[in-house]
Amino acid sequence: MQLLIATHNRGKLIEYQGILAGLPLELVTLDHVGIKEDIAESGATFAENARLKATAYARASAMLTLADDSGLQVDALGGEPGVYSKRYAGEHATDAERVNYLLYKLKDVPAQARTARFRCAIAIASPSGEVWESDGTVEGEIAFVPRGKNGFGYDPIFYFPKLGVTMAELPAFEKNKISHRAKAGERARQILQRIAPSS
Repeated sequence: MQLLIATHNRGKLIEYQGILAGLPLELVTLDHVGIKEDIAESGATFAENARLKATAYARASAMLTLADDSGLQVDALGGEPGVYSKRYAGEHATDAERVNYLLYKLKDVPAQARTARFRCAIAIASPSGEVWESDGTVEGEIAFVPRGKNGFGYDPIFYFPKLGVTMAELPAFEKNKISHRAKAGERARQILQRIAPSS
């Protein structure tokens, strides 16, 4: 059975292949099924955006669909960038530009005040409109300079004090144990184990 992962992001697909490994599902992306249009992330929360995308793409594809919305919340910035994480430095900014913009915003913030968290909300939708949801959070700090080559997005500046590394310095198998997407994905995996055989 195929599960549509509602993304054009190859890095995200690879993460889900690890998180959902062993399930009797073939993971395909929007590109694989020829869906070009993007659903506007107009929700006020990560969960709302995940639901919007999952239900719209499930209808468009007639497939069981998993969508997520995730982002970074920095306490010193009042929770920014939040649901605007991808668009924080502009609609077409690169990962490096987003990272540099966030570091600029935090240039005068001392280490002890750079607490932050990654949040991930997942929605799984059937073509008939049923929706199942999960979420996950991981706590850390914002580093002063990017470190590491793994991952994507804000991973190079999301620092784990207890581990002494950024998210981008973790090998994929380690990230897939502790990340916000891994936590939400594990709950989504349990949902899929229940619903996939009957979908």
